[in-house]
Amino acid sequence: MKSTIVLLGPPGSGKGTQGEKLCSEFGYVKLSTGDMLREAVKNQTELGKKAKTYMDAGALVPNDLIIGLMKEKMAAANGKVILDGFPRTLEQADALAEQMDVDIALNLDVADEELIKRITMRRSCPSCNAVYHLVHNPPKKDGVCDKCGSELYQRDDDTEATVLNRLRTYREKTMPLVGYYYAKKKLVTIDGVGSIDEIYEKVKKAIQ
Repeated sequence: MKSTIVLLGPPGSGKGTQGEKLCSEFGYVKLSTGDMLREAVKNQTELGKKAKTYMDAGALVPNDLIIGLMKEKMAAANGKVILDGFPRTLEQADALAEQMDVDIALNLDVADEELIKRITMRRSCPSCNAVYHLVHNPPKKDGVCDKCGSELYQRDDDTEATVLNRLRTYREKTMPLVGYYYAKKKLVTIDGVGSIDEIYEKVKKAIQ
């Protein structure tokens, strides 16, 4: 079974959902750069203190610091990790390759029209953070959270204009990673359309 997995795919492709399923079934540890940075800053580790100076200045945290954090986490996780949100650029992929081996890059492929439909149909609860989908997972009562009864809303980054912008950024910055890992014979592209369980079966097959 593959031990170091990079998750690729545009916003709304289901990366997070599939990653969580792999973690719960096979004991992978999901490393999300945002979560790692926040935790390191909170715990005031050496790397966390360094990262905080960049974050406080509104600057991007350098790649070597992020990779340093990843290496710490990977050592604690016995090497079975899923990288979510890193690398995002070719420069980051090169920096990562210098420090650790990636076994497989899983690319969830979903057409833009489907992504827009998925994301713009999302509704969120401001009180308990529950997320609904008007088609696939609608609330029992229209516009009201099942869990706490609060009024649901559409997040600013779930509007069509913002989604189109996020997809454009993904195509420009992150899409080249598909070619990068393909050239290294580490890419597996999975059709990200279907039920969560149908897609998960394909994901499991790819990492065996």
